[in-house]
Amino acid sequence: MKVATPTHKAKERNGGPRLSRWTIVSFRKSAKPDKPKADRPRHREAVPDEFLCPVSGSLMADPVIVPSGHSFERASVEACKSLGFVPPALAGDVAAPDFSALIPNHALKSTILSFCRSRSLPPPKPLDSASAHKLVADLMSTQTHRTQMKLARDTVGERRDSVREEREMRGAKAESSRSHHQDPPTANHSYSSSNDSVATTVAFDSTSPLQLAARPSCCCSSSCSSSEFEPLNPAEEGLLAKLKSPLVFDVEEAVIGLRDETRTSEESRVTLCTARLLSSLRPLVVSKYCAIQVNSVASLVNLSLAAVNKVKILRSGIVPNLVDVLKGGFPEAAEHAAGALFSLALDDGNKTAIGALGALPPLLHALRAGNERAQGDAASALYHLSLVQSNRVKLVRLGSVPVLLGMVRSGRLAGRALLVLVNLGSCADGRAAMMDAGAVECLVGFLRRAAGSARDNCVTALYVLSQGGLRFKGLARAAGAAEALEEAEGGSWRAREMARRMVEMMGERREEVEAEDVDWEKLLEAGTPSR
Repeated sequence: MKVATPTHKAKERNGGPRLSRWTIVSFRKSAKPDKPKADRPRHREAVPDEFLCPVSGSLMADPVIVPSGHSFERASVEACKSLGFVPPALAGDVAAPDFSALIPNHALKSTILSFCRSRSLPPPKPLDSASAHKLVADLMSTQTHRTQMKLARDTVGERRDSVREEREMRGAKAESSRSHHQDPPTANHSYSSSNDSVATTVAFDSTSPLQLAARPSCCCSSSCSSSEFEPLNPAEEGLLAKLKSPLVFDVEEAVIGLRDETRTSEESRVTLCTARLLSSLRPLVVSKYCAIQVNSVASLVNLSLAAVNKVKILRSGIVPNLVDVLKGGFPEAAEHAAGALFSLALDDGNKTAIGALGALPPLLHALRAGNERAQGDAASALYHLSLVQSNRVKLVRLGSVPVLLGMVRSGRLAGRALLVLVNLGSCADGRAAMMDAGAVECLVGFLRRAAGSARDNCVTALYVLSQGGLRFKGLARAAGAAEALEEAEGGSWRAREMARRMVEMMGERREEVEAEDVDWEKLLEAGTPSR
């Protein structure tokens, strides 16, 4: 575009008026015009670090708080939990982060949305599960590569330091030998630096450049104790390396090897049950891969067979994962989970904690709807857990009495169901629930056809119910309990003694009632007033 502009200089022509001279000025549009700083578009302001997910590095759309207090995107945490990855934000705080409880951070979410609205930014979108798993897998592979590179650099550095120390030692020895052979002290200064370097080079080149024999004596002080350098268990180190591998094949191979190693060897169960291994095994218990989940839970069953490991496994925080597997894991893994809980419940110090961690409802469900193996382990676990008063109350409130009585009527695992009923009948709530559900009639009917230990357990359950007072006596008389107890012969001495006491108790009550009836009839006949 061309525009005519007047010039500052003017001339007079023939005495006429002053005329302005016009100059043509051309304005061309440049590729990058210079604009004032005030007119330049402002760049997006920096996003606060607390708004960004430490794993994905993007704005959080669904922030959650983990037990350590950090906030993450929900999909990122779930991916870390599934793959057993420790985020860099937690690497220095805890050795094994706990992702079992995720609390929605509504305050942070609303703050992020307000930030986006005030800056005219689109609200963040939640991260999908597939992208989160891929992102965490890439982080794991990157971290593994960095670790390998660091180890390689450290190894090269150590070798370089060793060569330098070896060279200095040999140079010092050569200098010392020359000083001993020279008579005057000033002879030491007659050697030039080139001669020294030649002597040192020849002495160094005469041996291998990577000799490390003299390194421990040079770098280890006398204050270092041998206990600080004790070698770790090679088997454990190999398993840990594979358990933390980002490759599914390596993890599967590790859990299968752990299961085989601890199947029969008591020594392996004790030596391999370490805090580091349990921490690596905990996320694999709820793995989405069937083989990894099944073999991980089976390995825990083998490890729990050692008495010294039971409390250690419970304190590792792995019981909630076993409960999750029992609720919705693969069928074979759920069977092993019931067995693991049964094994852990054998320790008296674990019973209350297992009940508090939510194991009772899924065990009761497995008892009702599981296969034969899961039902057997669930019944055994419930028996040992019901030895604690707090668990007895919980089982009664969960409606376990009708389920157990149904098993007694059908004869399926009746002996174990009777053992649990005996424990429940030792508390007032349990006795009331059992009598409300028709336990007296059910037990008397089972007693007529039972034999062996099942009959003894049935007598024990009736004896526990007899502590309920007059209500039991009335129900027992209506069901014919006295005749069934008298007909039941054999059994242990304890069962026979309990049966005898119950028969005597019910017989005395019946005689008292008959005597009272006769007396009242006589009194009515003799003293009825006429109207």
